[in-house]
Amino acid sequence: MTDKLFTPGRLGRIEIANRVVMAPLTRNRAFDRVPTDLMVEYYRQRAGAGLIVSEGTQISPVGQGYAWTPGIHTPAQVAGWRRVTDAVHAEGGRIVCQIWHVGRISLPAIIEGGLTPVAPSAIAARAKTFDGTNFAETGVPHALTLPEIEATLADYAHAAACAVEAGFDGVEIHAANGYLIDQFLRDTSNARTDAYGGPIANRVRFLREVLAAVTGAIGADRTGIRVSPWSNANAVGLDSDTPALCAAVAEVLNAHDLAFVHVVEGQTGGPRDTPDATLAAFRASLKAPYIANNGYTREMAVSAVASGRADAVAFGRAFIANPDLPARLRADVPLTPPRKEFFYGGGAEGYTDYPVLPVAVGRA
Repeated sequence: MTDKLFTPGRLGRIEIANRVVMAPLTRNRAFDRVPTDLMVEYYRQRAGAGLIVSEGTQISPVGQGYAWTPGIHTPAQVAGWRRVTDAVHAEGGRIVCQIWHVGRISLPAIIEGGLTPVAPSAIAARAKTFDGTNFAETGVPHALTLPEIEATLADYAHAAACAVEAGFDGVEIHAANGYLIDQFLRDTSNARTDAYGGPIANRVRFLREVLAAVTGAIGADRTGIRVSPWSNANAVGLDSDTPALCAAVAEVLNAHDLAFVHVVEGQTGGPRDTPDATLAAFRASLKAPYIANNGYTREMAVSAVASGRADAVAFGRAFIANPDLPARLRADVPLTPPRKEFFYGGGAEGYTDYPVLPVAVGRA
């Protein structure tokens, strides 16, 4: 009997061949902010995933936070991504674009035009970002004005429409890991005194409006979202009342028939130290298909999907060195370890040169 993890499923309007999802992975190889030939090959190799979530892709120039990351807001970027999506679809795969605004996790040296990074409030993150040479500490951002918030919402809608034009099967809104939407959600990074700050009901407003803008542009059934309520990624800090924030976020998400909700369970790329009761309550409150993420082994993933605790499971670093990860998991064979020195920036080495299984083994 085939484990349910390896059977077809559906996320909104997106039909998936299996429940093994490739999580978004920033690899810093779009040297002119446009997808390259190397990126086309990288994603093509991983088309065996039930669903690929692209690397974080900025919605505007000021949304960029790391050197050499791609955008999805210009005609050249749309054309570049179309080559990626065509390659993935030719292999029978499905891919969504993770649309991304980093907020305060940036530097003027990274942003086109040397603009100052923006955020809900003028509070420094005390985090670091990759500037193309080193990991440099971020500074104090500019607090968004109300007209700038309106313009940012329009940027989200435009990016979503560009993603569909580029051939993506949908988008994943990046609302996790201490980036812009997450910065609005938490009282550690949002000190506003207007309708976007203060009580939780106000702090979820930006999220609500982003969802309305994106679903209005492309439809809820091809819109997913990623959240990480328990993560301190980018030194965002934990909200003073995470359970209440989770409940409010779930209510906002449930107002739309979303394709999926992708949840980082615990610290992003770190310990799964999520309070079990809080995670269970959050999971139970969501009506959209649930993609679980963070530190899953094969056994954990098989169990989660078989039990109904997750509709799919996302793997991140395992996909870096195992482009045929679903086949390897299904055959229950050892995984290739990644070469960490090639994670960020570079060429084909440590990017598109990892081995795959012989076909006979991959079909076991």
